[in-house]
Amino acid sequence: MQGDGVEKYQADLLSFDTVIMGRKTYEFGFKYGLEPGQPAYPNMQHYFFSNSLKIDNLSESVHIEQVKLDRIDEIQKNATTDIYLCGGGQFAGWLLENGKIDQLKLKLNPVVLGKGIKLFGKSTAIENWELIKTETYNDGLQIVTYNKKK
Repeated sequence: MQGDGVEKYQADLLSFDTVIMGRKTYEFGFKYGLEPGQPAYPNMQHYFFSNSLKIDNLSESVHIEQVKLDRIDEIQKNATTDIYLCGGGQFAGWLLENGKIDQLKLKLNPVVLGKGIKLFGKSTAIENWELIKTETYNDGLQIVTYNKKK
């Protein structure tokens, strides 16, 4: 959690004013001190997509949404910056299946964990991506950016 790559990632987060994520990703933060109903990123409006999440006393920047494409469309239409999709293979897979991801920024760390969550859950979508940028840091971290081919 330190080094030039982490600093770059944290600086990149400041360029977003909107973050979307699924319930499991949001709840994962509770294990690390995030309080239910509070934002994970102080500079962003938060939209948590879940058909089951219930939290009282939401911060003004926190919104719980039903998993519906029209709501994603509305958020995209009203966003003043790109939208940050935070974690969540199942939610990311649903977005990919529905053509709602137009850029991938992958952080590749030189660590093998042996298990984890698939990047796009159970999605079987087939997409073509164009490499637009690769950033490499001294600690081995790479940040690779792709745009969806049109």
